[in-house]
Amino acid sequence: QLQLVEAGGGLVQPGGSLRLSCAASGFPLNYYAVAWFRQAPGKEREGISCIDRSGGATNYAYSVRGRFTISRDNAKNTVYLHMNTLKPEDTAVYYCAAQPAYSYTGGLETTKYKYWGQGTQVTVSS
Repeated sequence: QLQLVEAGGGLVQPGGSLRLSCAASGFPLNYYAVAWFRQAPGKEREGISCIDRSGGATNYAYSVRGRFTISRDNAKNTVYLHMNTLKPEDTAVYYCAAQPAYSYTGGLETTKYKYWGQGTQVTVSS
């Protein structure tokens, strides 16, 4: 069973940067496509970025395009989310999620992702 653990969240000032990591165990991560989602209080969970098994194809939600970058290191069984120019509206719990590579079509639908981490809090505030 694939298990995912997020890390790297915290408090950052507007305009700052953070790097989140999603470490996998239990199965090689290169069999999976991975995505990052976030959920702010009172709002629905939002898909923000995804990456295919090799790291060669990525997709971003409009709200983060140009500010966030997703990457992966399969040798380390880890996926990253580099977040720059953070805004207060980026405040949320951030989750990573995975789906088998054979079913991946590049989308950010919550229902397509079978394995989820526990989340890490990101707070953007002065």
